[in-house]
Amino acid sequence: MQPNAGRITTHVLDTSKGAPAVGVRIELYFIKWSGNEWNALKMAESLTNSDGRLNEPLLHEGKLEVGEYELRFDVKRYFAQDAQTDMTHVLWTEVPIRFAVRDTGGHYHIPLLIAPGGYSTYRGS
Repeated sequence: MQPNAGRITTHVLDTSKGAPAVGVRIELYFIKWSGNEWNALKMAESLTNSDGRLNEPLLHEGKLEVGEYELRFDVKRYFAQDAQTDMTHVLWTEVPIRFAVRDTGGHYHIPLLIAPGGYSTYRGS
């Protein structure tokens, strides 16, 4: 991959464990206004590895377009796979993060920090 090629990457950390979140299903959508409604076109899907990262970018190799994208993190399934997690304390089922791409040559790294009762995100590097 070229160093200046536009791409979307992410990683997930479980702040309740202080560890990478392994096995989180992540979907990437391109969000487009069409007619009188927003439409979501699925672009990619992947699972986090043992480091809470993906093995490759969700989008790269010249496929990045200007527009809005949404990452959807399936955190309910992630928390449910741990027998020690009390699911009555898990508030989040899916975490959607919508963001704008304005530079098709940019690196959009969108990390997610999760816990059963909260989450946060930021633009990483």
